[in-house]
Amino acid sequence: MSTPSEFEPGEADLSLAALFAGWALADELQRRLAADGFGDARFADGFVFQHLVAGPRTIGSLAERLEITQQAVSKSVADLERRGYVERRPDPDDARARRVALTARGTAVIEAARRHRAAISEELGERLSADRVESARRLLLDAVTALGAEPAVRARRVRMPS
Repeated sequence: MSTPSEFEPGEADLSLAALFAGWALADELQRRLAADGFGDARFADGFVFQHLVAGPRTIGSLAERLEITQQAVSKSVADLERRGYVERRPDPDDARARRVALTARGTAVIEAARRHRAAISEELGERLSADRVESARRLLLDAVTALGAEPAVRARRVRMPS
């Protein structure tokens, strides 16, 4: 049993174990992205990227999908634009509006992240057994479904934690 000042990871409940594993996986992904030249990529960028994969969107549309203010989205988009991951383009349907689109660099970081996530899963399968990794993956996805979050995942409407 651990003392109150320290925490024994083996005593973690399911939600904490999933959170800690998610953080460890995210940290490894960030390390690999940095090695690929995407050292400025942030975990939070993915919350915006998920809505741009299908094509450009307006700030208003992004704000609605992210369930945050247009001001907050504008700030995020300006930061992503400064780092070269997105650009603003004229809206073909409304001359007053602009659409946010992924740049080649934005698409490249998404592709690199997908490739690295697959590699990490494969490497963990080699270290821990492919069956255990697949069982853990299925358990976590079943928890997503049981907790009613699957529709948001399917619609690419995963929200930032509040």
